Amino acid sequence: MGSFITDLKNNYERGSVSLKFIYINIGIFVLTSLVGVVFVLFNLNGWDWMKWLELPAWLPQFAVQPWSLLTYMFLHANVLHLLFNMLWLYSFGLLFLLFFSARHFRGLYFLGGIGGGLLYMLAFNVFPYFEAYVYEATLVGASASVLAIVVATAVRSPEYRVNMLFFGQVRLKYLALVMVLTDMLFVTSGNGGGHIAHLGGALAGWWFAAGLNKGTDVTKWINKVLDLCSGGVKLKRTPKKPKMKVNYGGRANDYEYNARKKERDDEIDRILDKVKQSGYSNLTTEEKKRLFDASKR
Repeated sequence: MGSFITDLKNNYERGSVSLKFIYINIGIFVLTSLVGVVFVLFNLNGWDWMKWLELPAWLPQFAVQPWSLLTYMFLHANVLHLLFNMLWLYSFGLLFLLFFSARHFRGLYFLGGIGGGLLYMLAFNVFPYFEAYVYEATLVGASASVLAIVVATAVRSPEYRVNMLFFGQVRLKYLALVMVLTDMLFVTSGNGGGHIAHLGGALAGWWFAAGLNKGTDVTKWINKVLDLCSGGVKLKRTPKKPKMKVNYGGRANDYEYNARKKERDDEIDRILDKVKQSGYSNLTTEEKKRLFDASKR
C-alpha cells in the first residue's frame, strides 16, 4: 500500500499540469464518495452535505456559499460523468500544452469554470423557462473548464487535425463549433444548466485565446491569486535570486549558447509544423518527448 501511494505521488509530481488536475478531480471524487458511504452507514443522508460544495442556481443561496463557484468544478455526479470529463481533459490538455504554458492551463481551468458558473446562474435567474427549477437546481462538473481548454486550443490552431472515431481526421475549428452548437441546441433539455455552463466555458476559452493573440493574458490575475494562496495564509516575500554573473569576455560561449538555442527552437517549430499537417499521433516517440519537454520550460 505504501509503495502504491508513493508511486501515485511520484506520478503526480512528475506529470504535466493536465495530469495533475486529473489526479485532483479523481481524488476528490473518491474522497466525497467515501464520505457519502460513511454517512449512509450511520443512516444519514449521504449527500446532503454536498449541497454546500455544489453551485446553486438561486442567487440568495449562492450568497451564503460563494466558495461553491470554485468547488463545483471539481465535483462529479457519477463515475461516467467523471470519466468523460477526464478523457476530454487529458486529450485536449496535451494539445493545449503544445501552444500554451502550464500556467495558462491552470488559469484557464479556473476561468472556464467561473465563466460557466456565472452564465449558469445568470440564465436561471433571467429566463422564465427556468423559474420552476431555480430554487433547487445545482451544478457540478469540470465540463465548463474542459470546454474552455478545447475552444482556446481551436482558436489558437483552428486547422490542427485530430483523429475522431468513425469520422477520421477533423479540424479543431469544426470540432469546437459542433460542440458549441450542440450545447446551444440542448439548453432547454433535462441538463439545460450543464449545457449553459459549457457555453460559458467556451466563451472564456475564446476570450483567453483571442486576448493572448493581442498580448493580453486574462488568466494572469487568477494565477496571481493561486500563487498567493499556495504560499500559505502568511505570505512571505520570495528572496531575490543573486544576480547572474556576466562574463563579458566569453563571447564565443554566447555564440555557442545562441546557436544551440536557435537549433532547439527550429526543431520545435519543425515538429509543430508536422503536427499541423499530419496530426500529433504521427509524431515519433522522440518528437513527442521534445514537445513535452519544451512545454514544461
